Amino acid sequence: MIDSHTHIYMSESFPEGCADAVDRAVAAGVHTMILPAVDRESASEVAALHAACPVQTRTAMGLHPTEVGEDWKEELDDIIKLLSPTRPVAIGEVGIDLYWDDSNINLQKEAFIAQLKLAKTLGLPVIIHCRDGLDVCLECLQKIDEIPELVFHSFTGSPEDVRRIRQLCDPYFGINGVVTFKNSGSLPEAVKEIGIDRILLETDSPYLAPVPKRGRRNESSYLPFINAKIAEILGLSPEETDQATTRNAKLFFKI
Repeated sequence: MIDSHTHIYMSESFPEGCADAVDRAVAAGVHTMILPAVDRESASEVAALHAACPVQTRTAMGLHPTEVGEDWKEELDDIIKLLSPTRPVAIGEVGIDLYWDDSNINLQKEAFIAQLKLAKTLGLPVIIHCRDGLDVCLECLQKIDEIPELVFHSFTGSPEDVRRIRQLCDPYFGINGVVTFKNSGSLPEAVKEIGIDRILLETDSPYLAPVPKRGRRNESSYLPFINAKIAEILGLSPEETDQATTRNAKLFFKI
């Protein structure tokens, strides 16, 4: 399995050692983990864990929408400096987040569009964070001459949301532990709408631990629980879901 989105590099969340968490994931059958940065500080942590575990990890670099401030261009420049030494497989996570604060919506839009253009220039796919901001996110994508390959990470939307997005592009969708929750809403139906050929597995560790680990710190070793739930929803075996989503991730990230 490939964990397409994990913040397992966060030393505050893994005081016992991030590399140990990587080892637990490998033991659970997760052979590759994508580490997306969210700001300049996390970009350094991403680079450090990748240096310690270069076989099991890949990096992604970006400025998260909740981290966008008046100095976002300077911060993004600092992140870009790590592109060459870490050889990222994606730009991300980037996007629109209006859940916590919508006062900086214009700055978020500017930073998102700039990073979409950067990804296209570099020939890299984009990991999108979109929370309470689908309309704005789609608006930004419409302003790009040529949309890069995309994954809507931590997707928890409805089948109608999937159809709206597909009117503009044909992205992948990252499905995490939320799909195992009793209160997952219409997400199981959205998973059916998406189909196995466009699903990537993710934990979004250390957040959103899946059932039966809910309430604990999440980690990449819990990915098999998400894989099993998706298999159940789609009427597939866990092995079939593992093979398909691993293939999808390898195609998307070119690994």
